[in-house]
Amino acid sequence: MNLKAYQVAEIVDGVVEGNDQISIDKLSKIESGEKDSLSFLGNPKYNNFLYSSKSSIIIISNSFVLDKPVEKTLIRVDDPNKAFSVLLESFNKNKRILFGIDKTSIISNNVKYEDDLYFGAYSVCQENSILGKNVKVYPQVFIGENVKIGNNSILFPGVKIYDNCIIGENCIIHAGTIIGSDGFGFNLDKNGNQIKVIHNGNVILEDNVEIGANCTIDKATLGSTIIKTGVKIDNLVQVAHNVIIGENTVIAACVGIAGSTTIGKNCMIGGQAGVSGHLIIGDRVMIQAQSGVMKSVDSDSTVMGMPAINYRDYNKSYVHFKNLPSIIKSLDKLFNLNKDG
Repeated sequence: MNLKAYQVAEIVDGVVEGNDQISIDKLSKIESGEKDSLSFLGNPKYNNFLYSSKSSIIIISNSFVLDKPVEKTLIRVDDPNKAFSVLLESFNKNKRILFGIDKTSIISNNVKYEDDLYFGAYSVCQENSILGKNVKVYPQVFIGENVKIGNNSILFPGVKIYDNCIIGENCIIHAGTIIGSDGFGFNLDKNGNQIKVIHNGNVILEDNVEIGANCTIDKATLGSTIIKTGVKIDNLVQVAHNVIIGENTVIAACVGIAGSTTIGKNCMIGGQAGVSGHLIIGDRVMIQAQSGVMKSVDSDSTVMGMPAINYRDYNKSYVHFKNLPSIIKSLDKLFNLNKDG
């Protein structure tokens, strides 16, 4: 993709300072920028690279004050990070457009799909499934029976979608993720043997959901496990049966959410956190990394620790915890003095 500076400015709603006819054909980091590439300055830690970078065009903030003149072309915007994201999306859309059905793939005769479908090598789609417009299915994907996949959704290599699951529009599911596997449920019989609980539900991903690589989202025992509109999930996340995750919640890598828990809207869950089952997590809750949430959490709370408590209370408690060795020494010394006396 080749763009002139004035065209970049139009895409990101910016103003050009310098040569508006200079062209770029790639994107690069500002610290390792090359000629004919475009970079952005979104973090003050990298300010010095503005003057040494070899990038031909650099996106900077409207409020940035130059310490000295620069030779490269600048594009000023309100938010360089947001502008660069817009540009990345534009570049991505102009990549080679994939379409067509690979001859090694298998699509059942009664599957409904559009002419612009891309269906990669060794992928399978079983009976009564529906694939929307501009759906992209990469190689070695399995799609079960009665699955619905909305317009513009992408399934990267090795994704598995079990029977009856629903994927909304503009969803992205990264490599190796499994949607709709059985939940982890067993009951003891009179002899103490574990008897499997059959899961008859499904998983619903609403629109604009992105799921990272190697995640597992289990189907409901009855009803649906629901990932609502705009949710973003990182790699290696486990979502158990009958969980509901609210709109625009963001979940970092290696999080585990146990069965029948409801997560509210606009929450942020840090990496390696664990959430117990049958809880209600309110809206706009922040769960710090490696926390263990054992009870329900009210909206607009921030929690940390194992078991998770209020963030400020945790920090106060940690001060005492890290001083515990010296406190014990003082107590031992005091005890021995009293004993000797």
